[in-house]
Amino acid sequence: MPRRLNPVPLDFVESAPVRLVFTADVAAPPSVVYRALADDVEGWPAWFTAVARAKPTREGAGRDVALRGGVRFRETVMASEPATRYAYRIDETNLPGVRAMLEEWRLAPAGSGTRVRWTMAVDGPGLLRFGMRLGKAGVGYSFRDAVRRLDRRLASLAG
Repeated sequence: MPRRLNPVPLDFVESAPVRLVFTADVAAPPSVVYRALADDVEGWPAWFTAVARAKPTREGAGRDVALRGGVRFRETVMASEPATRYAYRIDETNLPGVRAMLEEWRLAPAGSGTRVRWTMAVDGPGLLRFGMRLGKAGVGYSFRDAVRRLDRRLASLAG
C-alpha cells in the first residue's frame, strides 16, 4: 500500500538529514542530457537498470516510477530548468521507513560534454538513515552505471 511522504520544498535537497551526492561526465551537451532526463521519462529503463518502468503523469508535472524489485514512487516534478536542473519529490511510495525524499539532477558544461550531479535527499528514522549511508557505495555504483549507459545511448541516438 502506498504511503504519503512529507511534502518537502525544493531546498530539502540541501538540508536533508541524508544527502547522497554523485557526479559523472557524459559526452553529450547539457541540452541533450536534459531531454533524456525530463522529456524522455519513459526511456529511463533503457539506461537506468534499476528502473523497470517510468511514465510522466499530470501532463509532465509528475512521474510514476517502478524499480526492479517492486519499489514504486509517485512523484512531483519540482524543478525543470532546461540544460541545467531536473528535480522531483517523492510523494508516495511503498518503500518502508522513508518520511521524505527528493532527487535532483544538476547539469553543467564540462569540456565538450556535461558533468552530471545527482543528489538523493532523504529523511526517515535513524535506522533508515544509517542504512542509506551504509548503502552509499551501491547507490553510487548504480548511478555511475546508469550515466555510462546514458552516455552510450545518447551517442547511438546521435549517430
